[in-house]
Amino acid sequence: MSKFYVVATPIGNMGDITLRAIETLKEVDLVLCEDTRETRKIFQKYNINTPTMSYHTQSKLAKVDKIFELLNEGKNLALVSDAGTPTISDPGAMLIAKIKESLSEIEVIPIPGATAIIAALSASGLATHEFTFLGFLPHKKGRETLFKEISESKRTMIFYESPHRILKTLESLQKFCPNKKVCIAREITKIYEEFKTGSALELLEYLTKNPIKQKGEFTVLVGN
Repeated sequence: MSKFYVVATPIGNMGDITLRAIETLKEVDLVLCEDTRETRKIFQKYNINTPTMSYHTQSKLAKVDKIFELLNEGKNLALVSDAGTPTISDPGAMLIAKIKESLSEIEVIPIPGATAIIAALSASGLATHEFTFLGFLPHKKGRETLFKEISESKRTMIFYESPHRILKTLESLQKFCPNKKVCIAREITKIYEEFKTGSALELLEYLTKNPIKQKGEFTVLVGN
């Protein structure tokens, strides 16, 4: 019976990959990658020579058909994203859903590891017993509704934000929930990793005065 592994990879620091992940990536017949060039960096570091095939948001139905064909042939496959845990705000989620629906006999096995959500939450100082993850906020439609939801929530709210929208996001948080504690986690596990906590206004002023700090990928956490 074929097995399909969902393998977490580092979100920055290459040392954060697990021994089980390396072993799995070496033993499967094929690794599905969001971007094969990114995955090759990990393969080169850990001497992994398994064949790869791209699978991403723009992948056509024919690619899914090929994956199903390989699974039906008895091949063991692994899925990785560019960084972190596949399927979390990631196109792999749709593939797993299709496998569960159409190939229910295939065993889907998670190989856990790094994910920016939990890494950020663990070091944020905000409440961890209840939280809601919003993924990437929409650019326009529904964005204001989500900020209202964040302002009314009794839980810690977590979402990802890109560097070119982080200032606008903090402006919106200042508008809708000026009294809430906000933590921005930037470049988690990388050389310029930084956690900064304060009100939305304080963080907005900090990033405005330090443009260099606006670079990188952000995880934003809003406390109750």
